[in-house]
Amino acid sequence: MKNVVVLGSTGSVGRNALNVLSNFADRFNVFGLSSNTNIGLFKEQIERFKPKRVAITDEESFQGFIDSLRSLQERENETEVFFGMDGLKKLCSDPEVDLVINALVGAVGLLPSLATIESGKGLAIANKETLVMAGDLLTQKAKEKNVKILPIDSEHSAILQCLLSGKKNEVKRLILTASGGPFLKRKKKDWKNIKVNEALSHPTWEMGKKITVDSATLMNKGLEVIEAHWLFDMPAFKIKVLIHPQSIVHSMVEFVDGSLIAQMSIPDMRIPIQYALFYPERLPTNNKPLNLTQIKTLSFFEPDQKKFPGLEICYQALEMGGTAPAVLSAANEIVVKAFLEEKISFADICRIVKKTLKKHEVVENPNLDDILNADRWAREEANRQINIKDRTLE
Repeated sequence: MKNVVVLGSTGSVGRNALNVLSNFADRFNVFGLSSNTNIGLFKEQIERFKPKRVAITDEESFQGFIDSLRSLQERENETEVFFGMDGLKKLCSDPEVDLVINALVGAVGLLPSLATIESGKGLAIANKETLVMAGDLLTQKAKEKNVKILPIDSEHSAILQCLLSGKKNEVKRLILTASGGPFLKRKKKDWKNIKVNEALSHPTWEMGKKITVDSATLMNKGLEVIEAHWLFDMPAFKIKVLIHPQSIVHSMVEFVDGSLIAQMSIPDMRIPIQYALFYPERLPTNNKPLNLTQIKTLSFFEPDQKKFPGLEICYQALEMGGTAPAVLSAANEIVVKAFLEEKISFADICRIVKKTLKKHEVVENPNLDDILNADRWAREEANRQINIKDRTLE
């Protein structure tokens, strides 16, 4: 029986993780949960799983939650409630915890991931921003502590599985697949008129708002390139992206002998989550199997980087190294939020990220303070760019 913490339990990945954990209640105990603002669902999860400890990161939500517990006397299960970043780190570093599932969104996931590794716990990660910001720091620390970082993203889970077919020096390249998002066939000249609800209409996956917008710009796939670089210790020139609208082939590995190994399944996050939980075991489940006879077409083509500049920007940030990826991630987080609040157009997203990255003075071989300072600077600069009426690049 392993004690598991699920960070971001009320989000899409967090809900799927709890679904998988509940199917294996004889193997896993839900020890801790965390949420930001979705307190209604959080209360339901606490009532069902009865975790020993939980954390809430939004101050207003935390206070409201505590007040409701007092007034309604709902503390029958004696769940201990923590607040904020310190609360997240306490959850991750608790001596009773065996595994942390980090399903947080954005830079907030970095310090809990570090706390997990520092404490020698297993880390199953869907929070790609953590590895984008501080991939070198995390992977080096994981080696020191002999901790395995297991990916939950379907693409990186697929790569992990495909790599079992050969040795690292036999790998020619990693191939990440991308659905292309909702605007694959939309003309670039129409991007300034794209509405928020259109950007949130992903053709194959049901995800949170931030990652759904990232998928629409292909920025998400660029972030995954950086993530793959750190997870699998592969140089950027060995990581390729192909558009695959059907989202059946989740990624591939090409070996030097010409063999191409692909991982295929229906688009269901529970499959990579379960693989991470039991790695390297495979256990039977009731997940819907892939019926090849019902698939009409599997198509692949090169991404249009002029139309989707986010991908190229991510490759540039990876090449720049140091604090550049942290700046990229932070700026993107800010502009996506601004787009969702209808403060900027869809076309502004990549333009502002690119301009912010261009203005940054890279710190090479950064420590944690350097990374956090770069993150803070990028947020301030991106917000400054958002408030400039004329956002045309120089």
